[in-house]
Amino acid sequence: MTAPSTFGLSSEARNLHWLLTNLVEEVPGILSVAVVSSDGLLLLSSDPGRIEAARQSSDDRPTGPRGSSADLATIVSGIGSLTVGAAKLLQFGNVKHSMVAMEEGSLFVMSISDGSLLGVHGSADCDMSVVAYHMALFVGRAGHVLTPELRSELRKSLESAESTGSGR
Repeated sequence: MTAPSTFGLSSEARNLHWLLTNLVEEVPGILSVAVVSSDGLLLLSSDPGRIEAARQSSDDRPTGPRGSSADLATIVSGIGSLTVGAAKLLQFGNVKHSMVAMEEGSLFVMSISDGSLLGVHGSADCDMSVVAYHMALFVGRAGHVLTPELRSELRKSLESAESTGSGR
């Protein structure tokens, strides 16, 4: 994982970066992680430098979430919207988490707060219960600090990293 620069960020933002880094580095099988705002914007990523690398890739192979955190954010936002709509239609209350198991990987989406979502792209051999447990820990630690002000700070930080092409 490429560590994003946290210089100049508030202590809450640095803490969220640290929590995200820990999640990716400590849980086997996690390939990428994205924190997405309620309006679908990427706030925090396990590897924001991959966005620029995916854009510059000359390969003909699809980059997908493995190549772009923005792609993962789009998928997480879409699954979040779909499940919220289903829950409203079925009148089952708020969505807590979603899990999609595929032949060659897994996708986990968990609500954080105020509609924000945590999305994790896992390998095919990841232990889904371990990933879900650590996601719940992240949500428990991050949910109360993810204020509108912090979301704005994270978004501006990510936009700045994308525009400079650094992301590191």
